[in-house]
Amino acid sequence: MEVKKDNRLSRSFTDLECWQKAHEFVKAVYQITRQFPVDEQYGLTSQFRRAAVSIAANICEGYRKLSRADKLRFMNIAQGSLEECRYYLILSLDIDYIDRCTYDRLDFLISGVSWKLNGYAEAISQNKGITDL
Repeated sequence: MEVKKDNRLSRSFTDLECWQKAHEFVKAVYQITRQFPVDEQYGLTSQFRRAAVSIAANICEGYRKLSRADKLRFMNIAQGSLEECRYYLILSLDIDYIDRCTYDRLDFLISGVSWKLNGYAEAISQNKGITDL
């Protein structure tokens, strides 16, 4: 069991703010990529969705790992997928699949994920409320 800041035990990955924000980002990516050209179905659309899902999924998987090292490894994988999504976001803007307003909205969401994920990884690293079972 992991301790949250307010000393309540988190009972599920769904209690983690980084996962909540990641899940919101995934939903936004799915919504936006529905508007991508059909010929991108197996290209950018698929890659963008896969990387977005990977952020949230690795947070989930890491949550249940027993050691700090394992937890950190999965958070690092999530961080890598997050940066991959940042690139897909830039590319989508540059090739006119999204407009600046959409870019700004998704950039805001992914920045929130990044901030919370980095904080969670730092807490794990510093053993703040994270116990190796």
